[in-house]
Amino acid sequence: MASVQWPCILLALLSGLVVLGFPRSPSRLLEKRSLPEEADGIEIHSTKISCKVTSRFAHNVVTTKAINRANTAKEVSFDVELPKTAFITNFSLTIDGVTYPGNVKEKEVAKKQYEKAVSQGKTAGLVKASGRKLEKFTVSVNVAAGSRVTFELTYEELLKRHKGQYEMYLKVQPKQLVEHFEIEADIFEPQGISTLDAKASFITNDVLGSALTKSFSGKKGHVSFKPSLDQQRSCPTCPDSLINGEFIITYDVNRESPANVQVVNGYFVHFFAPQGLPVVPKNIVFVIDVSGSMQGRKMEQTKDALLKILDDVREDDFLNFILFSGDVSTWKENLVQATPENIQEARAFVRNIEDQGMTNINDGLLRGISMLNKAREEHRVPERSTSIVIMLTDGDANVGESRPPKIQENVRNAIGGKFPLYNLGFGNNLNYNFLESMALENNGIARRIYEDSDANLQLQGFYEEVANPLLTGVEVEYPENAILDLTQNTYKHFYDGSEIVVAGRLVDEDMNNFKADVKGHGAVSDLTFTEEVDMKEMEKALKERDYIFGNYIERLWAYLTIEQLLEKRKNAEGDEKEKLTAQALDLSLKYHFVTPLTSMVVTKPEDNKNQMAIADKPGEGGHRDLFSDVPSVDGDPHFIIQVTEKDDALCFNIDEDPGTVLRLIQDPITGFTVNGQIIGDKTGSPNSETRKTYFGKLGIANAQMDFRIEVTPEKITLWNGAAQSTFSWLDTVKVTQDGLSVMINRRKNMVVSFGDGVTFVVVLHQVWKKHPVHQDFLGFYVVDSHRMSAQTHGLLGQFFHPFDFQVSDIHPGSDPTKPQATMVVKNHRLTVTRGSQKDYRKDASIGTKVACWFVHNNGQGLIDGVHSDYIVPDLF
Repeated sequence: MASVQWPCILLALLSGLVVLGFPRSPSRLLEKRSLPEEADGIEIHSTKISCKVTSRFAHNVVTTKAINRANTAKEVSFDVELPKTAFITNFSLTIDGVTYPGNVKEKEVAKKQYEKAVSQGKTAGLVKASGRKLEKFTVSVNVAAGSRVTFELTYEELLKRHKGQYEMYLKVQPKQLVEHFEIEADIFEPQGISTLDAKASFITNDVLGSALTKSFSGKKGHVSFKPSLDQQRSCPTCPDSLINGEFIITYDVNRESPANVQVVNGYFVHFFAPQGLPVVPKNIVFVIDVSGSMQGRKMEQTKDALLKILDDVREDDFLNFILFSGDVSTWKENLVQATPENIQEARAFVRNIEDQGMTNINDGLLRGISMLNKAREEHRVPERSTSIVIMLTDGDANVGESRPPKIQENVRNAIGGKFPLYNLGFGNNLNYNFLESMALENNGIARRIYEDSDANLQLQGFYEEVANPLLTGVEVEYPENAILDLTQNTYKHFYDGSEIVVAGRLVDEDMNNFKADVKGHGAVSDLTFTEEVDMKEMEKALKERDYIFGNYIERLWAYLTIEQLLEKRKNAEGDEKEKLTAQALDLSLKYHFVTPLTSMVVTKPEDNKNQMAIADKPGEGGHRDLFSDVPSVDGDPHFIIQVTEKDDALCFNIDEDPGTVLRLIQDPITGFTVNGQIIGDKTGSPNSETRKTYFGKLGIANAQMDFRIEVTPEKITLWNGAAQSTFSWLDTVKVTQDGLSVMINRRKNMVVSFGDGVTFVVVLHQVWKKHPVHQDFLGFYVVDSHRMSAQTHGLLGQFFHPFDFQVSDIHPGSDPTKPQATMVVKNHRLTVTRGSQKDYRKDASIGTKVACWFVHNNGQGLIDGVHSDYIVPDLF
């Protein structure tokens, strides 16, 4: 089931308003900081989050107002964190009474229309993924002295029931004191509200109680959080805010009958969540990745979660464990009942699981599916039971059948629509789109398990969602020829604590009665639930809810329809995919939703002219663009480490003698190594202060796949075992073999891809052959570096996974255009300089400047050890 969060308050904004002085300096990005009220002349007058929820559909408006009381222009940024499952519907920026609105357009139309802005990088994500549940919307604007600015963002989402309640999760982080700070939520539920609560992690109950009001009666609920300035302070005399953490509201509705149908303006929504039914016994197979990349904390957390899950397995359930690495092994040959004796034996088995070898997803899944099919065919499990496969992996298939489309085909044919597959992806070093696509086409879902201290709780929490099926084979039926544009109305399972939601449009808006039947197989018998609606009574009820928003069911229907069309589209091909895309796009544009098919074009005044920027919806999985932020080394050799979490970059140079070979990447799990040999200028200056050095030769190898690639400015040589092939930079050619793809783009670059894994880009730099000093050299870039294991090391490899640094005390340096600062990174305190390096992926002759903090002395303090530790004797 989808996790439940309430968009209405899913915000870490809360007006992360930050200000900067103008004109902009090279250190502009890093001067952004949290300020108290009216610091630097910017007064944050108010921040309000207004949420209106009607029948689980939330309409949310975030408004922040500020005044520039300084004598010079300032830049003000507006940050809002909203749920990944929400759709932005509107944004506007108002300066001194002039409003600059956002417009939703087809993604491709928006990008073509503002191609110049795209090429200049001005469209780079106003919306970015932010943590597990959130996306971050950020926009900044230059505000003249004395001017007032208002930011307003609107977004909508259908709240999904999770473990028996709707959760409204707010990560509040105003970063400063705000004179008028308020969260206000109005809830209208026709079934009546049964529970309503609120709590905060950052404030004591005494203070929370005086700033918080909550009430509910009948169908209406209200929550208001209005801390005064004194209540916001971290101490009585402190200028900074203590509001920094989680604010959570939970509620549920009365369930006197299992279903509730509502009709408004010809559209209907049908909620179904029966209670008190006996649990259907389940036959569950856990297919667990135990490859080498799972070693350490991931394996320990997985075992801990499985042990706790075993405590919750019901005695009438049947289960088994399938372990896959390079090979496949099982706990038992067949499913066994969860008797106390078997559970005790299962605990011993889980405790002794060890990591080893490669990743054979295909054979692991097929073994588990076969076991479930066999148990059903041989009547080893109860007739009225249901089967489930839960697969956990932290990487991509790299042994046996490793082609994702073929694995999907094999799994789809083996399951045959009989039971769901749930895929859990552990960490980021995997092809999440593949896991999601395979789960969706087998009536399941995919869920990312984040590498963190609570990963075991995430695994356990997912199991709790599917632990108690109450119905199987659920079908929701309506009068024939009475309904149009129906959303999904068949479900493999209904799980306790969740809710089925179906919406559609009535053919005849003037019909007097409306009937809906829900049929399903229970633990004891087949059940049918009937709900009849009197349209005249429904009209009377409508008058009660006018204070919310009138077309909420139509928008709920559109939201749900788009969501389901986009899911179907992930596995569609050809004409069917085009049809689904067109339907989802039409609805996205009609209802002004920012979805994966649309973009919101935001216009803002900048330097006396209007600037265009685009807000897109980021996805959960997929591969990064070749021109996204990637680790690289190019030029003299300049190492650039893009740190996306900080929206910044770090740089360092390595000064070594020509002929030296440096280890750039070494991954003991995937088997990749990349080494580079340094060359110098033609003059061969011995003075390290003035000489220029570059990479003149690169060696890319994988011992497990038994191949090597040697790249020089003259040629590319490939070895597959003993077989050798040689190509010129004058060629345009693509070579594919055993999951490896090498694309040579004539006199430009070479792209080396490994299936759904990492991609290396080698850029060719050519100079005038008769140049008295310089000679041709190579640049090296790594795309999807997160797909390499956590044990990856090397001058570049050590930065492939998240790390943190802090910059403070920014001050003028000896060169006024290059400020200096203090950086704390890897427990070292360093003096760094603001500068820039060149990224040559798009244009090998001109390059694009990348602003970065430069770490001196061959990266000492930033790299592990010292640079000479990375010198190796040979290219391979």
